[in-house]
Amino acid sequence: MTTLRKLERTITACTLCPRLVRWRRQAAQNPPRRYSGMEYWARPLAGFGDPAARCLIIGLAPAAHGGNRTGRIFTGDRSGDWLFEALHAHGFANQPTSVHRRDGLKLQDCYITAAVRCAPPLNKPTREEFETCRPYLTRELRLLKRVRVVVALGGIAFDAFFKAFRENEGEVPRPKPRFHHGACIRLEAGPTLMASYHPSQQNTFTGKLTREMFDEVFSRARSLLE
Repeated sequence: MTTLRKLERTITACTLCPRLVRWRRQAAQNPPRRYSGMEYWARPLAGFGDPAARCLIIGLAPAAHGGNRTGRIFTGDRSGDWLFEALHAHGFANQPTSVHRRDGLKLQDCYITAAVRCAPPLNKPTREEFETCRPYLTRELRLLKRVRVVVALGGIAFDAFFKAFRENEGEVPRPKPRFHHGACIRLEAGPTLMASYHPSQQNTFTGKLTREMFDEVFSRARSLLE
């Protein structure tokens, strides 16, 4: 746990990607009217949750007016509404909502992280930004020694996991599995990797991802742990 805290301090002080540094600060200085006057976190975000977690969830990156505002991944935006409702329903969270980093939310047997730690313009990090940020995910995977199930939210998180897993000397199947919603891949000497569409508004508003589909992912994750 102490080492995770050291990693958290390293991540939240990171300034390695100038474009992301500018964007996260710009978002804080020009908030939508509904957030006018609120103090923004406007720094990189570390993962959070239970350091003894058996379930790891990987997202893409903080939202400019979600995690970048509240100081916690998937907190204060519509994607988080879906995620924490599902986690609470399956015993991974003590409450179904997540609005701020001091709202009393506690994760149980679950840890949440992301492929990139700063909010990117248009939610699209560059390849170089992914590469620069990946060592943080690689170190988290190494420190979270009890993880048995990884849930990748979206194809980008799916690929980021495989790269970090390989960097930790994990064996990636050949050919590498392709992302599709509902994929469940048992890795040699590693966790089971599950894939879900990301609960972004683009996916949920269009019906590409329904609550029933999303709930089934975490129902299956819970079953695998049991």
